[in-house]
Amino acid sequence: MKYFLLFIAVLCISGKSDAQFRKYFDSKTLRLDYYHCGNAGSEQFFFDELIEEPYWAGSETKLIDTNGFGNHVVEVRTADTGELIYSRGYCTLFDEWQTTPEAKTTDCCYPESVVMPFPREKVVVSITSRNKKGVFEKKFEFTVDPKSYFIKKEREQLPVFDVVNSGDPSKKVDLVLLPEGYTEDQQELFKADCQKFAEEFFRYAPYSENKDKFNIRGVWAPSKQAGPDIPGEHMWNNTRLNGSYYTFDSERYLMVDDYQGIRDVAGNAPYDYIYILANTSKYGGGAVYNFYGISAAHHVDETGKIYIHEFGHLFAGLGDEYVGGVEYSEFYPTNLEPWEPNLTTLVSFDKKWKNMLSEETKIPTPVKAANNEKLGVYEGGGYVTKGVYRPWINCLMNNLHTIDVFCPVCSKSIQNAIHFNCE
Repeated sequence: MKYFLLFIAVLCISGKSDAQFRKYFDSKTLRLDYYHCGNAGSEQFFFDELIEEPYWAGSETKLIDTNGFGNHVVEVRTADTGELIYSRGYCTLFDEWQTTPEAKTTDCCYPESVVMPFPREKVVVSITSRNKKGVFEKKFEFTVDPKSYFIKKEREQLPVFDVVNSGDPSKKVDLVLLPEGYTEDQQELFKADCQKFAEEFFRYAPYSENKDKFNIRGVWAPSKQAGPDIPGEHMWNNTRLNGSYYTFDSERYLMVDDYQGIRDVAGNAPYDYIYILANTSKYGGGAVYNFYGISAAHHVDETGKIYIHEFGHLFAGLGDEYVGGVEYSEFYPTNLEPWEPNLTTLVSFDKKWKNMLSEETKIPTPVKAANNEKLGVYEGGGYVTKGVYRPWINCLMNNLHTIDVFCPVCSKSIQNAIHFNCE
């Protein structure tokens, strides 16, 4: 009898949550484009336009973000009562640019956007940002009338194909794959690369035991020339998304500045997360939490590991556990606890993986062979050797060359993200 009552209770909670979604939203997407501008010490958000997209793939029950991840949060509130009805944390490429030497002497703007289920009535959309003390401050606010004829409905319709189809998008993690630098005659190559992505992706735990919780689709959008830009080799190609190595003057950092252009292509399919396959064998890639990921599709040795590493940033908010390799300065201030679940400065370690440690674990934990697969607190991570700590000596968020598993902290974070998206 108690199991029957529990089943009824779950049905009631689910029904109430679904009703909440239908009360406030339609099953399509509202996209708000804006420009993110500033320098090392300031930022501003400038409205661009509103766009209606035909699909909503997100959860219809997990409408409020409870993770606390990201440098920004988009919030949607009812215009009449101010009730919070949707929120998501995220990061941007502009955030990283702000920590580069260039940002200390230059002002810059990046095109960005946020998405939300399409509201039935007027709502107020706001964006808050973490300040240098780790406190969120409101930076942007805009009132949306969903009946406005200024909401753009026109869009380029592009071919979409299934790679993995596991069911209802609202109850799955929906990943859309986009092509960068594939020419008109390379459509079959892109489709084959999408299949290889899926094969590699599900080779690694915890994704391997959760394949039935993922949908993967591809959108075909050809480029005029093959391969992304490589400025350091004086190579400039006319491609659909305009991807480029040497982002922030880091040779292997392959990224795309125009996030709105990425959204234009991705919006042809239901999606939660965007991953771009670059038609190149040059090692590199990158990813930003709840933003997008990208990497080389034809790197000879470690393509799958690169996919998994970058998707860890995009999907679960995992931080880099390696040292060096970037131009950032003070990316993780040691007087603040990072929001990333796999990094700590020990400022608020109680909120991280402290409860997963055995009582005899030394903090910090010595880096030695006997501790190779022991959960601990190892100094060095977040690009610096001192003041930032990681859970394992090595993990797929650290050195890809010597390991092919995630540590227990990263695995738990990925599993939590899967659960959050699929409820």
